[in-house]
Amino acid sequence: MSLAVDRQLVWFWVGVLGVLVVATVVAWILKARARSEAAEATVENINARIHSWWLMVGVVALAILAGRIGAVILFALVSFFALREFVTLTPTRRGDHRTLFYGFFVSIPLQYYLIAIDWYGLFSILIPVYAFLYVPTRSALSGDTENFLVRIAVIQWGLMVCVYCVSHAPALLILDIPGYEGQNAKLLLYLLLIVEVSDVLQYVWGKLTGRHAIAPTVSPNKTVEGFVGGVVCATLLGTALWAMTPFSPWQAAAMSAVAVLMGFAGGLTMSAIKRDRGVKDFGVMLAGHGGILDRIDSVCFAAPIFFHLTRYYFAR
Repeated sequence: MSLAVDRQLVWFWVGVLGVLVVATVVAWILKARARSEAAEATVENINARIHSWWLMVGVVALAILAGRIGAVILFALVSFFALREFVTLTPTRRGDHRTLFYGFFVSIPLQYYLIAIDWYGLFSILIPVYAFLYVPTRSALSGDTENFLVRIAVIQWGLMVCVYCVSHAPALLILDIPGYEGQNAKLLLYLLLIVEVSDVLQYVWGKLTGRHAIAPTVSPNKTVEGFVGGVVCATLLGTALWAMTPFSPWQAAAMSAVAVLMGFAGGLTMSAIKRDRGVKDFGVMLAGHGGILDRIDSVCFAAPIFFHLTRYYFAR
């Protein structure tokens, strides 16, 4: 890796840490000035979110420093916990236990192993073809046919979203992009930053200017104003960071716009699932954020589209 690339990564982490430091200081000031119980509760939630962001950034940084294997292991664990949260809230029966066992302890390790060894051909079809066919067959062998179609759809959907879709994020590390050799970690960081920043900015713009809910029965906090403000600002950020990608400025604008739009679709879809199950969050693993799946719902939809667009137009 060249000195220029090292400098880009250094400035990337300096920028991220700088934002976290500023957010932490602002949260401390708000906490000191809070007077009402409602204000204190809001500030506590903000502080919890910031503490979780420190933890998540630290874990991602360590995984990136560990190279491809570190990133693969990190996302495999993310998929494991996300799938556990998803299955916990959805209807399954005793007859599905062995099917779920293979989903957790065979599908996840195998999917990420294929990324680690750069076997794109099998990685791209393992879950949508082989797991798709195996899941109903294994559950049918249990002899339990009650709500069979619903149960199978739940397991297949969980594997697709929590494992297959998420695995496309670290799969960016295996792409062979001319003139970008050895720099793919920056592309992964770029995707994560743009999608997560979009989520935060949509929330902030919604709180500041939100008036018209996009889908009030699905996610009352998602507003037209928040959506437009967050998408535009995140796209501008993605454009400004074009130098850390294999894209030109206009290509970076297009790619970041697609990523944040798909991220919004992911967040809205997963909110619909939570409303269907009658819960606010998928879990409680991340203070202030809910569960793992609550934090990566945008990445679930953005990662596969971003990966395949990059592979089709920029990789060889």
